[in-house]
Amino acid sequence: QVQLVESGGGSVQAGGSLRLSCAASGYTSCMAWFRQAPGKERERVATIGGMTTYYGDSVKGRFTVSRDNAKNTLYLEMNSLKVEDTATYYCAAAMLGSWAACSIASASTFKYWGQGTQVTVSS
Repeated sequence: QVQLVESGGGSVQAGGSLRLSCAASGYTSCMAWFRQAPGKERERVATIGGMTTYYGDSVKGRFTVSRDNAKNTLYLEMNSLKVEDTATYYCAAAMLGSWAACSIASASTFKYWGQGTQVTVSS
């Protein structure tokens, strides 16, 4: 069982930046950030497996996902934030067989989830 704890959410004005962190109790090969806004489906934001990363179209060029394996910590650097980035952000993790599988993994693939951290972007 892997426990995930997110931190770093908060309120920021449009154009600002935030950095989310996700501390994991153990190693998993694939980690990801998802987000969900009220009334909307959960959206895959970014995944990282080895050196392979994936970004959703809505965040490409603005968000950067990274991980520190020594600390079992996942990060999401969010720049040029927009009002539409407002959501609860969730960290997710899974043991997958390949980095390629991680880059296409949907929410149902991930066994472990954090409790979520709120990000609010105001205009």
